[in-house]
Amino acid sequence: MTRLILWRHGNTAWNASDRVQGHDDVPLNDLGHQQAAAAARLLAALQPDAIVTSDLRRATDTAQALAALTGLPVRTDPRLRERHFGLWQGLLREEAAERFPVEYARWRAGEPNPGCEIESLDDLGKRVAEAAHAAVDANTDGTIVIATHGGAARQGCGHLLGWDAEVVRTIGGLQNCHWTELRHDPVRGWHLQAHNVGVPMQGPIPEAI
Repeated sequence: MTRLILWRHGNTAWNASDRVQGHDDVPLNDLGHQQAAAAARLLAALQPDAIVTSDLRRATDTAQALAALTGLPVRTDPRLRERHFGLWQGLLREEAAERFPVEYARWRAGEPNPGCEIESLDDLGKRVAEAAHAAVDANTDGTIVIATHGGAARQGCGHLLGWDAEVVRTIGGLQNCHWTELRHDPVRGWHLQAHNVGVPMQGPIPEAI
């Protein structure tokens, strides 16, 4: 049986200020490094066989915290990046709402293609699932930790599980440095084992943008 851990990166200054990150390469802040170190101790106890990460620094820095404890190499895959937020990247969320009110309302309503050159949810889910399949093919019957992003993790999981967009929307967002666990066997295929697992956090969950 394969165990797949989709791990959201630690906190960043842009998370803290509610600024849209998308593909912008933002590093972890001090809190994010602390979160990654604490979560890595829990994940190391699961005895992972492989670590794969998005190539954005907030994810690679998170993955390195686990690599430091396990001695495992870290492989990067750009398909694990966060959703591309088009014209919104680098804006505060309130700025995006003010400049693009129609598209913002569509995004808040969960429309898969809200406009503003934002990547579709279907494209996001497909590329993350492709990266996950590649990691699994290289580590059959192992435990694989994927360091990625909140929106990417949710849509990737939904695609692997075969859920439609309305079902995926009902799943709560991952807290920083928390993860979703999926398992796969030849008979049942993919199934959800656990969601939003990690070191308890205080305060609101930063939006996965």
